Amino acid sequence: MVAIRTLCLCLLVSGAAATKVTPIQKVLTLMDELKAKGTKEKNAEEVRFSAFTQWCTGTKRTKTAEIEEGAAKMESLEAQIEKATVLIQKLTERIQELDEDVNRWNKDQKSASTVRAAEKADYTATNLDYTESIAAVGDALQVLQAQSADKKQALVQESLIQVRSLKRVSLRAKSVLDSYLEQPAGLDVSAPEANAYESQSGGVVDMLNKLQDQFSGEQRKLEKDELGANNAYEQVMQQLADDVENAKFEINKKTKLRADTEQNKAEFKGDLAQTTADRDEDQKYLDETVALCTQKTTDFEARQKLRGEELEAISKAMEIIGSQAVSGAGDKHLPAMVQVSSSSMAQLRSQQQSPLQRQIAVFLESQAKRTGSRLLSEVAASALANPFGKVKKMIKDLIVKLMEEGTSETEHKGWCDTELTTNKQSRDKHTEQAAQLNSDIEDLTATIQSLTQDVADLTKAVKELDADMAKESEERAAAKATNAQTVKDAQGAQAAVEAATAVLKDFYAKSAEATALVQGPAGDAPETFDKAYTGMGSSGGGIVDFLEVILTDFQRLESETAASEAEQEDEYKNYMFESKKDKALKEGEINLKSNTKTDKEGALAQAQTDLKSTQEQLDKALEYYEKLKPTCVDSGITYEERVKRREEEIVSLQEALKILAGNDLPTMA
Repeated sequence: MVAIRTLCLCLLVSGAAATKVTPIQKVLTLMDELKAKGTKEKNAEEVRFSAFTQWCTGTKRTKTAEIEEGAAKMESLEAQIEKATVLIQKLTERIQELDEDVNRWNKDQKSASTVRAAEKADYTATNLDYTESIAAVGDALQVLQAQSADKKQALVQESLIQVRSLKRVSLRAKSVLDSYLEQPAGLDVSAPEANAYESQSGGVVDMLNKLQDQFSGEQRKLEKDELGANNAYEQVMQQLADDVENAKFEINKKTKLRADTEQNKAEFKGDLAQTTADRDEDQKYLDETVALCTQKTTDFEARQKLRGEELEAISKAMEIIGSQAVSGAGDKHLPAMVQVSSSSMAQLRSQQQSPLQRQIAVFLESQAKRTGSRLLSEVAASALANPFGKVKKMIKDLIVKLMEEGTSETEHKGWCDTELTTNKQSRDKHTEQAAQLNSDIEDLTATIQSLTQDVADLTKAVKELDADMAKESEERAAAKATNAQTVKDAQGAQAAVEAATAVLKDFYAKSAEATALVQGPAGDAPETFDKAYTGMGSSGGGIVDFLEVILTDFQRLESETAASEAEQEDEYKNYMFESKKDKALKEGEINLKSNTKTDKEGALAQAQTDLKSTQEQLDKALEYYEKLKPTCVDSGITYEERVKRREEEIVSLQEALKILAGNDLPTMA
């Protein structure tokens, strides 16, 4: 109040001298302008903070969604890791099982070969025995059939004895042979006994023919059995060989799949670690944002309180100056130049209206400014322009309409939230897949192009290294000279800034003794507005701080330049060494990039096929979202803000009805 009174006296004297109007009127005019300026700045600050509040709300919503998305992705990656672990275990067990099968089948092959060898040996011996037996019987038949001619009885007996010794001759056949062999030697075939001999000889021949047929039939059966056994052996060996080959093929396939799965598992773990880190970073950012917004809100409320107290002080000062004790005396003793302003004419016109209507208009207009409601502003204007009864009905109708709109909007929002959430999940899923595939395609395409270009670039780079090293030497010499000059300039600037800072500090130390009206504790205000008004002294203090920062910058420039010179010299030496080494490495890199290009081209073709399918599904989800947007997506303000504004409008209109009913004007928030 002391500061305002001092200001009023100064304005009174200067105003009276310069304009020769009533000093009190001049002071009141200036104070009114000051009040209007303060009100304008206060409103502008509210608008700026409203934008900041919207940023806080949007940032919290966005970061919360990102954190939830990160948590979902982490859960998905953990499931993929578990799935890969189970698959690796199953593949390992199957590979072990196949290895055991291969070992068993190899043993079966050896066993079958051993049995086949034994069967082959037995067949060979048996077949030889049959061959020898058939030959012996044949020889005996030839001897018997020729006996009547040459009478070589001894030769017959020798042949038959040989046949009898065969192990395949039956006991009955041996008995017949024994009977024949017991006939006396040198028997005369013309004697009567010869008939019995010839009869017995014929029986031996028949028996030998039967033996020969028997042995021949059994030999053929033996050969057939051998052929069948050999075929069965070859089939078994082929089957075992096929089983071994198929098992080894499956082992190789599953071993590769296991290696790929282990690689994927490692990548999933890497992605999980990165996603976890990103989620934690987002959570940290959200926590810091919440803290910042909370602090800023507190600071804003303190600033608004301070500005309100300032405007209140100005209003009180105007009330004192405009009172009868001051203004009345001024009108009586000081020269007056009364002018009727346009605002005064507006007040005269307003006096023609109902006091309750003016009271409602003022109340609703103040509520409109506080809540930002255009509806309340329009009702305030209508309250002045329409008859008393019509105003009351209009307010009641608006209250009913607002309540109906609130109920309808709540029901519609529930349906919209469900549809938008489901659609967003679908769009996000396919968008993420499409984005990933597009990213993969872009990466693969870029990689292929890059590999193609790299081969040419590497060849060119080898030639350019020599030129770059020569250029680096020239630049090093120039940079060394520049750094030396920079250090010299920084030292001179430090001396000048120190001198300027000393002058300003001395000046503002004196100006700080001035007093000004302080509306509240400086610590409650934001950083930019937490100082009491002391003229330009507070701004000057900022200049001093700025000069001290500049001085520090020049000091840092000197030290950093000296350090940079040493660092640049080391970097130059390292560069020359690395450049020579790089030349050798580039030549070996060309072959590697050519082989990689072929693999990437195959992966690109598969990714393009997958993208086409995913994009079709995404287009359907986007098409449905466009249908939802006109009625479900907020435009301008959020649903919560609309509900809050509608409730404030209903309360304000209800308060206006109380005024119309003859109640007192409600307290304005």
